[in-house]
Amino acid sequence: MFKKIKEEINLIKEKDPSIHSDMEALLHPSFKIKMYYNIAHKLYLKNHKVLARHVQNMGKRRTGIEIHPGATIGKNLFIDHGTGVVIGETAIIGDNVTLFHGVTLGTTGKEKGKRHPTIEDNVLIGANATVLGNLTIGENAKVGAGAVVVHNVKKNTTVTGVPAKVVRDYNKVVK
Repeated sequence: MFKKIKEEINLIKEKDPSIHSDMEALLHPSFKIKMYYNIAHKLYLKNHKVLARHVQNMGKRRTGIEIHPGATIGKNLFIDHGTGVVIGETAIIGDNVTLFHGVTLGTTGKEKGKRHPTIEDNVLIGANATVLGNLTIGENAKVGAGAVVVHNVKKNTTVTGVPAKVVRDYNKVVK
């Protein structure tokens, strides 16, 4: 447990240049919400769904970040600033993902079953971006601030706008 806490502290200090000490990192909303999420997710997996939602709501009140306890989150998720971030129940987030404030990983309201996005490894999603539905944001992709994503995003691309369109395709540059 202490190893995991130290890893979180180091991640926050690495990603946020305004954090100068371990104590500051412990106060970061990304640290706090991930601790609440870890507890809520374990309860959710043991079918203690009401208690899991209670823990989730405590975290939301303290951080302004809402992560459904059913969401699946990989290693090294970093949520910068965080206020207004919403991650839905069937969302899947890979490793080394960065979300800025106001990001929504939501549903269109039309799907059943898997209703929320899958975010692959090393993705960055800018402030106030909205990603809706059972779609995939490919590894190493970037979603610009304020973008509205309703279709899959290929790996190694950058999308911006409403609706989001590809503005840079690193697949073509790298070949």
